[in-house]
Amino acid sequence: MARIKPQALLLQSKKKKVPSRVSVPTIMLYGLIVAVMVFFLFATYKHWSRRSMIQTQDDLSNTEGENRFTEHKKSDVDGPKYAFITTSKGLITVELYKDGSPDIVGEFVDFCQKGHFKGMQFSRVIKHFVIHGSKVDKPDATEDWTSRGKHYSRLDTSLKHEAFMLGTSKTKNEGGGFDLFITTAPIPDLNDKINVFGRVIKGEDIVQEIEEVDTDDHYRPKTPVQINEVTLKYNT
Repeated sequence: MARIKPQALLLQSKKKKVPSRVSVPTIMLYGLIVAVMVFFLFATYKHWSRRSMIQTQDDLSNTEGENRFTEHKKSDVDGPKYAFITTSKGLITVELYKDGSPDIVGEFVDFCQKGHFKGMQFSRVIKHFVIHGSKVDKPDATEDWTSRGKHYSRLDTSLKHEAFMLGTSKTKNEGGGFDLFITTAPIPDLNDKINVFGRVIKGEDIVQEIEEVDTDDHYRPKTPVQINEVTLKYNT
């Protein structure tokens, strides 16, 4: 048996250690696999990023909605700040004293929501005194109104209670619900007769126009003047 020379063995060993060449199709296949993996990872990242963004926007929208709802509820709890009294002569805007007279304002709001003031007549108009809206016309009160009107017209009321105050009777007329007074001059004992719960801030000319209507001997307007509706404005 022939012996292999050491040089030949060394040459054969070197040939075995040389790696074989990778074919072009194999390289293309590996490249395609890597590209697919990269695309899949990018698509997954984009999907979750978009989902996270949508979730964040929804959370912000829900938070804003809850804030608006809370603010609206707070406004309802606080009560309205203004009342718009639409009369057959024009609009009278009133600021309500919800802090100073919360119970009266609450009662007024309740009657507004029930439509109590719609169609209410100004049953008494006493110049330099008050205009009075009521759904009850009590003949026995005529003499009292007449004497009080004449009495106050002779008084120097320049330093007394303000004009254009909104109030309601302290003594409720049976079946009359809630009546309204708007003063047209300072009245000395206003708080003794009326629960004041607001003041006219716009439409004083409308109040004065109502005050100037012709009345009979009992201070009832000869031509009806009425409240068409009362609307409320909250702090929104």
